[in-house]
Amino acid sequence: MTIKLVKSLIGSKKDQIATAHALGLRKIGDTTVQPDNAQTKGKVAKIIHLIEVSEA
Repeated sequence: MTIKLVKSLIGSKKDQIATAHALGLRKIGDTTVQPDNAQTKGKVAKIIHLIEVSEA
């Protein structure tokens, strides 16, 4: 799955920022390709309001 950060991390909770960084997302527009597994889906669910997800 392809994940893109579309909203700023400013004002987000520390655990949400850490989750975004764990996925490799630091700045708006950053894109990463992650495996489609349970761990990734859990991380995505935590910050779904900040990202766009597409199946690659």
